[in-house]
Amino acid sequence: MSLYSFQEEFFLRTMALRDAVAAAAGMGATDIEIIPEQSIAGFPHVSDAWVAEWHGLMAEFGTRPLAYDFFLDTLLHPHRRLTHEEQVASVRRDIDLAVRLRTPLLRAIISTPAAVLRDAAPYAEAAGVKLLLEVHAPFHYQHPWVLQHLTVMDELDSPALGFMPDLGCFVERFPRVVSDRALREGARPDLVALVVGTYDAHGDTHGLMDTVTYSGGGPVDVALARQATHFTWRDPRSLLEQMHRTHHIQAKFYEMTEDGTEYSIPYDRIVDVLVEGGYRGCLSSEYEGNRHIQDAYPVDSVEQVSRQHAMFERLLQGHEDGRG
Repeated sequence: MSLYSFQEEFFLRTMALRDAVAAAAGMGATDIEIIPEQSIAGFPHVSDAWVAEWHGLMAEFGTRPLAYDFFLDTLLHPHRRLTHEEQVASVRRDIDLAVRLRTPLLRAIISTPAAVLRDAAPYAEAAGVKLLLEVHAPFHYQHPWVLQHLTVMDELDSPALGFMPDLGCFVERFPRVVSDRALREGARPDLVALVVGTYDAHGDTHGLMDTVTYSGGGPVDVALARQATHFTWRDPRSLLEQMHRTHHIQAKFYEMTEDGTEYSIPYDRIVDVLVEGGYRGCLSSEYEGNRHIQDAYPVDSVEQVSRQHAMFERLLQGHEDGRG
């Protein structure tokens, strides 16, 4: 599971790294995905003492370091972007740290240029790790940006390159935690209904901002319409086309309901596709509903992730029992 799921608790300092690892282990999530900026004080300067503490936690709780999420801070300098060479050097720095943490998989954020991963791939291959491009909404496998990466992967045929899809690409219903917050912030109910209805019907979400604006919508209404363009719905079977290059999956979710289902994302069909495609990696829980309820309700990320894991166990058990 991704420690990103506990971002609310990290921010409020109600959980520290030890608490997060203990919570993951307590629900049987033994494979850990870490975001260094969230979890490592002083990053990118990481002491040997911190690394020793990290490995001590892994041993104590019986967990395994699996994935390392890196960003590419192209705006590190205020008056210029990082050069290509500097970007490659930044990725190599993250590879070095991933090796120290013994995380064999690295998440390359979707904005990472294909040429940067191309030139970092030999270093990753020599280090025995994989650089996995995050395919994150609103991107998809046929998006021109992702096709640039596919061209590089085809040309290099390197075992160090692959994909890490984010299941936020498969939002079938507009997350109600998002629309409910808009209502609490003063959005017009009729415009909220328009945005949600258009999205759920898989209509023209890109026209919503104009429609909402011309209808007299205010900033909250327009922001909700804009948000609709950042969620995407694609057939989960599209995962099959790059399953051979998929080595890790970020199991994004916004709301696990009391009946044990995710409100917006059809995980039953997604799990069916993953089993059909022979996927052997992890589904790494990534809870992102916290930011949409924090204004009105206590955030309990542990409870939400626990519900998702119970759902996974149920869905996978169905396949083991021959029902799927």
